[in-house]
Amino acid sequence: MRSTRDRIRHALSFEIIALLIVTPLGALFFHKPIEDIGVIAIGGATIATGWNYLYNLGFDHLMRRMTGGTQKSPAIRVAHSILFELGLLIVLLPFVAWYLDISLWEALVMDIAFALFYVAYAFVFNWAYDRIFPLPEWKEQAEAR
Repeated sequence: MRSTRDRIRHALSFEIIALLIVTPLGALFFHKPIEDIGVIAIGGATIATGWNYLYNLGFDHLMRRMTGGTQKSPAIRVAHSILFELGLLIVLLPFVAWYLDISLWEALVMDIAFALFYVAYAFVFNWAYDRIFPLPEWKEQAEAR
């Protein structure tokens, strides 16, 4: 399983790279000032960073209990990303509506757009992260096959 240090590196690198991509795209797509999208993105990233740590820790414990390891198949990666985003969407919806002074419906549309971006981004980022920083147990499992 990943160490606390590794999980912190993962969460921070995930959020910093995402902020650099999503803030200008969100401002352009939603016709909102980049400063407002920046506040939403940074607030969301702060909440998401804590959620990322807790969610991935719990997910890994559950995987280890259910499968004996933490290596994820493509199907598990898709489920992992979608469940993460659903939980985050529920938390962020009231914040987005309040800060941008928009209806909950408009905030939901915006949150869904961001969530779709993040589902794809999380899938690619996590796959790349696992390749760049593989766990020793994965090499041992591959050699045992």
